Order: sequence, then C-alpha cells, then structure tokens
Amino acid sequence: MPNNRLNKTVAGYHLLMILSAVDFRVGFDEDKVIRDYLVTEFPFRVNLDREMAIISNLKPDEWEAHFLKMMDDFYDDATEEERNKLLRFALKITKADNVITAEENRFLNHLFENWKPEEA
Repeated sequence: MPNNRLNKTVAGYHLLMILSAVDFRVGFDEDKVIRDYLVTEFPFRVNLDREMAIISNLKPDEWEAHFLKMMDDFYDDATEEERNKLLRFALKITKADNVITAEENRFLNHLFENWKPEEA
C-alpha cells in the first residue's frame, strides 16, 4: 500500500471483508452486511476493485497481521461512536450465518479487547 495507512472507512471495509472470510465461507447474509456498511459509510467514491485486490492477495496466514493493522488505522481516525458502529457491523457479519466459528470469534476478540467499547 503506497501510503501505508488507510482512512477509517476503507480500513473498516478491510476489517469486515477479512471477518467474512476467516471461516472460508462468504454467504449472502454476510455480503449484505458489507453492502449495508458501504451504503452508510462511504461518502466518497473509492476504488473497491483495488481494495478487493489487496484483500484477495492476502494469504490466510497474513489475514491476522493485516486485520490488526486495519484495526489501528480505523482506531486512529474514528470516534468511539464510529468504533462502536463498526463493532455492530462486525457482530452482524459473524452472526449472519448463525454460526460463529473459533476463527471469527478470535478476530472479534481482537476488536473488543483492543478497542474496549462501552457498548456495541
């Protein structure tokens, strides 16, 4: 990535995409949550093809490091309210298929342990 830091909205997209992929199944309901995020959070035009290419080129063993970096990027630019809103989207994604896998739970725990929300 050229500037090594993404704005909060794009970083949030990366977080949600990785969360949706860690169980190696992306279902319609998870996709819908991501679309809802895009509609509510993208006030500007962004090249999602480029962002998807970045995410798609990550190997599964690189997901966690990228996720942690995106967490930091999002946190640096976001208010507490915005972080809580993203946490709600993250919870919706992990619950979308009615199964929260150990991997999804581990990634969710990263968010909750590092951001320490009052409520999400």
